[in-house]
Amino acid sequence: MRRTFFGMALGLALIAAVACSGDSASPTEASAPPTSTPPAARATRPAIAPALQSKDDAAPSSDGSGPMSGGAFNTLWSDPPTMDPHLVTDGTSYGIVIEVFSGLVRLGSNPSNPFEPDLAESWSISDGGKVYEFKLRKDLTFSNGDPVTAQDFKWSLERAAHPDTASTVAEEFLGDIVGIQDIVDGNATSAEGIEVVDEQTLRLTIDAPKAYFIAKLTYPTAFVLNKNNVESLGRNWTDEPVSTGPFTLKEYRIGQRIRLARNDNFWDRVAYLDEVVFNLAGGVSMAMYENDEIDITSVGLADLERVQDPTEELNKDLVEVPPNFAVSYVGFNINKAPFDDANFRQALNHSVDKQLIADQVFSNLVKPAYGIIPPGFPGFSAEIQGLEFDPQLAKDLLAQSAYADVGSRPRIVLTVPGTGGSPGLTTEVVADMWRQNLGIEIEIQQVEWATYIQDLHRGRLQAWSGLSWQADYPDPQTFIDVLFRSNSAINYGGYANTQVDDYVVSAQTEQDATKRVQYYNDAEQIVVSEAAWLPLWWGVDSKALVKPWVKDYQFSSLTIAKLKDVWLDK
Repeated sequence: MRRTFFGMALGLALIAAVACSGDSASPTEASAPPTSTPPAARATRPAIAPALQSKDDAAPSSDGSGPMSGGAFNTLWSDPPTMDPHLVTDGTSYGIVIEVFSGLVRLGSNPSNPFEPDLAESWSISDGGKVYEFKLRKDLTFSNGDPVTAQDFKWSLERAAHPDTASTVAEEFLGDIVGIQDIVDGNATSAEGIEVVDEQTLRLTIDAPKAYFIAKLTYPTAFVLNKNNVESLGRNWTDEPVSTGPFTLKEYRIGQRIRLARNDNFWDRVAYLDEVVFNLAGGVSMAMYENDEIDITSVGLADLERVQDPTEELNKDLVEVPPNFAVSYVGFNINKAPFDDANFRQALNHSVDKQLIADQVFSNLVKPAYGIIPPGFPGFSAEIQGLEFDPQLAKDLLAQSAYADVGSRPRIVLTVPGTGGSPGLTTEVVADMWRQNLGIEIEIQQVEWATYIQDLHRGRLQAWSGLSWQADYPDPQTFIDVLFRSNSAINYGGYANTQVDDYVVSAQTEQDATKRVQYYNDAEQIVVSEAAWLPLWWGVDSKALVKPWVKDYQFSSLTIAKLKDVWLDK
């Protein structure tokens, strides 16, 4: 459920893939901040460039024959809106949090079974798919040496749902657990569906069999926290967090840097790196890369020809990056005029020539999106009929709308994340097409990223751009249900259609994989036809530069914790 700056999509996404929704820069100007359904073959399979692969996966050695311990990996990032796992909703935060904190299960690299045990060594499912029992690993500890028990998980899950925590996503990610909704509503402080069987056994009971439930537990909302750490430090606990991931937070200076250090109490093989340094001060990523200030960068259009030239020194660092499972879009608040009119929204969709923009503006570094679920992802259907470019139909639909008269049409404000300067090529070109093809003028407003996210959650925005929605796990539920079910806390546009609700609710408990996917496809077609969004781009294969001394850095289509396995050959 991560939103990332689309402009960071080649940067942030590379950091998460180099992390994860926006348009503060165009894809050519990218800077880095950030089931019963058949799993996608590329969903979690890491792509490691041959030049980056180590020849030995054994323990660190001092003779250069295998991975070596030590050193700091440097990357460009931006300030995360939060370091509290239970509050994470964006890719900038997510990319750091998953390296520091962890939960019962995690996304892994096996495409046939993408969910791996993490702090839980195993789990079993009973009562027709409603009861999940997790066995924790023996001798688990937090980074400070405190033991990790089933009671810590119960407290953490209930803390995530508590109104005082103010999580905007706990209901969506944990709401299947019996009793969680009562906590969210402020009517209880504990959930009957969370049982501590013994110190190493946690039992979760959900309200109905749901194929995607285990996938939801990979998201930070379900991560375990140290109760004493949180309660003793209060609101400032994230300044000195006690955690369970492969790294710990060593330093955070806002606007300057974040430093992660190896967690020597990590349950698995400890990280090779001494530190990971996230540069938050900004800068031109390509220049910083060439000056050896950072070890990885995305490649924008301006530098693409140069780095692909085999005579160039940088060419040897070039790495192919698989597309993210993400869709960037323009969002509409259906509860605010003029976006309460389907004809008006459809007119906006039909007036944008996405293929022309992809060809002439972005040199095909983006792929036009006419649906919601990205190609190659579970549930993708090539049969979805999108609202393609048709300027005459767009004019006809505008004329049929309640807002055909420009004199009485409400003022339209399109909000994008940013702090001044250009709002991004995509936003500017789309606004220009609306102006030229329909005579619709809009005002583009920029707000700082954390404020943008807050306003989005509170339904304050009339229309918004600069976002990319990236899948959190390989299941279509993370797109169609989470985003468009009328009572979803993440349905920021307030879209509501009873038939869509019926489809996604049916899909929640459908055990036949084919029928389940068909429910999502039927719902997606309605969403697209009614123009709940203006889908813009799907991810495409891209390129990055990685320093030759960086080994085993993985690129994947979903964001997974990866820095534990990175090592430096220098």
